[in-house]
Amino acid sequence: MRFAPAAAALSLALVMTASVGVAEDREASPRAAMLIAEGKGALEAGQPQKAIDAFEAALVVDPAYTPLFIQLGEAARREGLQGKAIAYYREALMRDPENLAAISGEGEALVEKGAIAKARTNLDRLESLCGSGCTETRTLAAAIARGPQPQVLRAEAVMPDAQVTQN
Repeated sequence: MRFAPAAAALSLALVMTASVGVAEDREASPRAAMLIAEGKGALEAGQPQKAIDAFEAALVVDPAYTPLFIQLGEAARREGLQGKAIAYYREALMRDPENLAAISGEGEALVEKGAIAKARTNLDRLESLCGSGCTETRTLAAAIARGPQPQVLRAEAVMPDAQVTQN
């Protein structure tokens, strides 16, 4: 009798833990799934900003669906917003620390920013989780081998010094 409240609390904790584990593998809500499909189509059509808009709308509809953060990270990378992409990948990793796609995506965004050493840390983590043969590991290794892409030269960077001379 003395242990009945403790046993009840322990069983409740176990039920909650089990339900959280099952909740991770769930599907997106139907409305969010439509928006995700729209975003994937926009991404394939080369419209990353339209994809970001669709994925963010899906996130509002279903904020607990973790794969959305990976999709947002991919769209942000294609838009050239590597810092924003890293933030999305890290949010996915906070929710699922062993998500291979998030680790690989973050590593690729880090390479694009020029943070090769940090990307190598992600590569080591991927190799420890799934070995050197999995798709995510090969993709990140190829990105590291390519290295950071050259920065686009903007007009403001080559503006001549403003010197006024008299004729």
